Amino acid sequence: GYVIPREEIPRTADETPDFTGVWAGPGFTHNIGRYDTDAADPAALARLDPDLFPPFRRGGEEFMLREPVGDIRVDDPVALCFPDGMPREAFTFYPQQWIQTPRHVVIINEFMHWPRVIPLGPPNRPHDSDVELTYMGDSIGWWEGDTLVIDTIGLREWQFDSAQEPSRWHSDQLHLVERLSYTDSMTVSYEFMFDDPVIWTRPWTQQFRMKLHPTWKILEFVCQQNDRCSGGNCEPADVQLP
Repeated sequence: GYVIPREEIPRTADETPDFTGVWAGPGFTHNIGRYDTDAADPAALARLDPDLFPPFRRGGEEFMLREPVGDIRVDDPVALCFPDGMPREAFTFYPQQWIQTPRHVVIINEFMHWPRVIPLGPPNRPHDSDVELTYMGDSIGWWEGDTLVIDTIGLREWQFDSAQEPSRWHSDQLHLVERLSYTDSMTVSYEFMFDDPVIWTRPWTQQFRMKLHPTWKILEFVCQQNDRCSGGNCEPADVQLP
């Protein structure tokens, strides 16, 4: 009933670590059970840790922390099937599939299936000069030894994570750097560096993990089929009914 961990960290033909597979990201407990289970915990979604925040810039805390106004269209547009964006997407309690080639890494999260297609190339190279602001941003990647580095800019002003009351927002100046490296054959250290000059006085980092699940596959997800908040008027799900 238990999945037998592979013996070695997989490598590609060019000897870089291979992240291909379906992973449970930061939104899971990583307590692996029988039949390759891994409990998600919606009540304890991966979120930014305030204890790690550097000092705020003047006005930064007020910009980031926003009290609810009672309108889901303002408080959490993701409930209306808007994209969750980065980095919030990485924190969901949905699995994500990674596909790695010599020139690209592709990440597809089961939640809404928003893809990230990340070109690989020389370290610390510049982004394109005409980057537009989007929910997922403009990402490029490179290798530093056995560590995969993903550098993202061009993120539109959006929610950092699923924290509520107050919700937490980043600016369109956020610079996000992800660093991934294997700690064993089934586990990856997943570090985020957040640099938002509108909010904080300096960059800061937070550590998470990912666990490989060889038997998993991502399933179809159609947000509109579970849209209980059309027009901003949310209705309870069946499991919430008395």
